[in-house]
This record gives sequence, structure tokens and C-alpha cells, in this order.
Amino acid sequence: MKAGVLGAGHYVPEKIVTNKDLEKIVDTSDEWIRTRTGIEERRIASDLQNTSDMAFEASKDALKKANVEAQDIDLILVATVTPDKSFPSVSCILQEKLGATKAAAMDVSAACSGFMYGMITAKQFIESGAYTNVLVIGAEKLSKITDWEDRNTCVLFGDGAGAVVMGPVNEEYGILSFELGADGNGGKHLEERNKAIAMNGREVFKFAVRQMPESSVQVVEKAGYSKEDVDYLIPHQANIRIMEAARERLGIDVDRMAVNVNKYGNTSAASIPIALSEAVEQGKIDTGDLIVLVGFGGGLTWGAVALKWGR
Repeated sequence: MKAGVLGAGHYVPEKIVTNKDLEKIVDTSDEWIRTRTGIEERRIASDLQNTSDMAFEASKDALKKANVEAQDIDLILVATVTPDKSFPSVSCILQEKLGATKAAAMDVSAACSGFMYGMITAKQFIESGAYTNVLVIGAEKLSKITDWEDRNTCVLFGDGAGAVVMGPVNEEYGILSFELGADGNGGKHLEERNKAIAMNGREVFKFAVRQMPESSVQVVEKAGYSKEDVDYLIPHQANIRIMEAARERLGIDVDRMAVNVNKYGNTSAASIPIALSEAVEQGKIDTGDLIVLVGFGGGLTWGAVALKWGR
């Protein structure tokens, strides 16, 4: 039995905050932000929107695309570092909202790599035969832990949610290989400090430009393919220069890499599933395509998946 993606969905808040808007808040400029990160604007949730609300909207979209009912979900995994509250978990709140009464539920905390950890956890449950349908969500309200006076971090992050329904697929499709990793020694470079995101940008950049390309190549080779076989790359949308490093290492064309960092900024665990959902909606992914999903995040953590698209 192979585990694959049955459907993908996403949600982003309505409020747009542009680089020009941030120029009025901190000492920065649109040009500085764009040239260093590729970000032009980001979405920010309202005070009344919680992480679970965004996860709910993305989940409804994914369930509809997968043609799966909430009552048929066996497990809900929510990757987030910005839960509504310490407990109950976002996944339990979401279970109630969806009416997924059969589902077990837990949150996964691996920062921007969280969705990759969630996907790979879901794979184990499905391929062992324990569960049939698993809902995996990456959802973040990073605006609530952003220091809006810190010009080095406030320009980077945004809010949103992406979701996939995973289940058994034909043996030629699904997850072919994966890689997960962590380096707790680097945790100090990207952490929550005094209830706000604190980052050593130089160290995180050095880690990411090494790890994302390495993981991308390794996961393709583990699957028994070569770089030339990759049809589409979906990297964590943190910084266009880091994303380009992964694309160049794989040797794929610009139009075969998902890019929405310009619109949404870094949405942490929501980044990869939002990009996947948009790519499918836009017709950029076809049945049989070999896709690489790769991310890195606080912890420090990383994860990658080689996936054959199809059911």
C-alpha cells in the first residue's frame, strides 16, 4: 500500500500588508525587502481569526478536492507553532469544527518543517494499514508572535493555512522517499524569545542554502531517480535566494518551481501546502509528475519528500 495525496486546499486571510505599508512602521524599504527576500506583500489574519479558523477553511477546501467526507477522516495532524492556546490542540478544535468525530487528533511542532513531518507521519499510519484517510494541515498565525518593531523579522512573515487529504493510492503513485532531520544545536538561531520571533538571519541563511539543496537531491536519489526526472519543485517559501539555490542544484527551469513568497511571505508550516494547492489549481502539476517538496525551519529542522502525483 502506498500513501499519496488525494486532494489539496488552502486559505489566506483577506488583509494585505505591503512592503510600502511596512515602510511606515519600521526603518526599511520596498527595494531592500524585495531584493533580499523576494517578498512584496503578506497576508495578516484579523484579531478575531485564530489558527484553527484558517486551518478549518483550508481543510474544507482539501476535503472537497479529495472528494472525502470529514466523517471518513481517521486522523488529523496540524503542524503549527502558533496554536490558538496551549490546549486543547488546534487539531482537536479543528476536529470539532469539521465534525470529524471518528478522527484522532494531534498537533506537530517542527516550525517551518512541520508540514513535512506531518506528511511523513501520515504516510506511516496509512502504509501500516492503521488508518485510511489522514488530514494533514500546516497553519500559522505568525503575526501574533511577530515583533512589529524589529525590522529584521517583521518584513518576513505572514499568516495562512494549507491542507492535504492523504490516503492509499495506486502503487505507481504516492510518496516514494523522504528525509527528515534536526540539529538542536542550531535552535538558538531561530526561536521564540520574549513571546516574539528572534532570528540570527546570517546563520539561518547559511544553514538553509546548504540543507535545502542537499535534501532535495538526496530524496530524489533515494527514490531511484535522477535530477533530470524532477517535474516540479515546491520549496518552503522563506526567501527567494534560498529557493533558487535548491532549484539550481536540481537543475530545473524557473517555471517548474512554485513561487508565492512574493504574495504571502514566510507562512512557516503553511508555506509548502499553500504552494502545492495553488500549483494544482493552476494546472502546473499533472498525474504522473515527480514532485519534490522540501523545507527547513526552527529547531533546526528539515524535511523533504519525493512524490509521484496521482491516485
